[in-house]
Amino acid sequence: MTPHTVDATQELAAFLRTRRERLDPRDLGLPSRRQARRTPGLRREEVAELAGVSVDYIVRLEQGRGLRPSADVVEALAQALRLAPVERAYLFNLAQQHPRNADKPATTAAPSLARLVADLSPLPAMLMNHRYDILAWNREMTRLLLDFDTLPPSQRNSMWLCLMHPEIREFYVDRERVVREGIAHLRAAWAAHPEDRALTGLIAEFITHDEEFARLWAERDIKVNGRGHKVMRHPDVGVIAVHFEVLTPLQDPDQRLVIFRAADHESRSALDRLCTR
Repeated sequence: MTPHTVDATQELAAFLRTRRERLDPRDLGLPSRRQARRTPGLRREEVAELAGVSVDYIVRLEQGRGLRPSADVVEALAQALRLAPVERAYLFNLAQQHPRNADKPATTAAPSLARLVADLSPLPAMLMNHRYDILAWNREMTRLLLDFDTLPPSQRNSMWLCLMHPEIREFYVDRERVVREGIAHLRAAWAAHPEDRALTGLIAEFITHDEEFARLWAERDIKVNGRGHKVMRHPDVGVIAVHFEVLTPLQDPDQRLVIFRAADHESRSALDRLCTR
């Protein structure tokens, strides 16, 4: 029978039971017990020990007795039950808690996404993480912006380039809007990744060395653009207007695929001339 709505308490109870019962104690390095197991998987006391909670708490959770575990308890249960990332997210949703970021921020491109970036030619495309670190790019993007291979890895960051690179600083026609929106994205990312010291250090560097960034950061704007419009002043082919789209892969949610498309016929002709040089 298909339910019309989800009873989160009962589904949480059933989900915990099924995930406990599918685990093999030997795979977790648990000591063998003399008493024969009447049911498959781990015992409740074993889950309680692994998660650092009481057996009674596990019993009440599995009986659907109205408990709402904290985010710390949900995280401990996810680790104790060896949940896959998608199962962990499901458990947090059932518990109505916001998960902490389980994985370290991406610093290299997922191979399949790097291939996708190359395959998107002739559209300029690149792959970034939440810090705006540029992880992969195709030939068209280097022709439009610059050759990222010539930069040290610490400078392969689109926010750093916009603020610090002498050529890119003057690249955008509506520069203040681009910087303002980038800062609003960084603030949202900073709140979502409070343990990312590299991001915190990057923001501190910008505040210290760029008055414009410090002024706009203090305004506390929050905005995450999934699509938009930019006008660029290219030194070789003149003004190019582009639409951009930002896509987040389900398997690699910290990586963002950015795709540019010409916004008008003149910009398409300029991009074609640029990429066939």
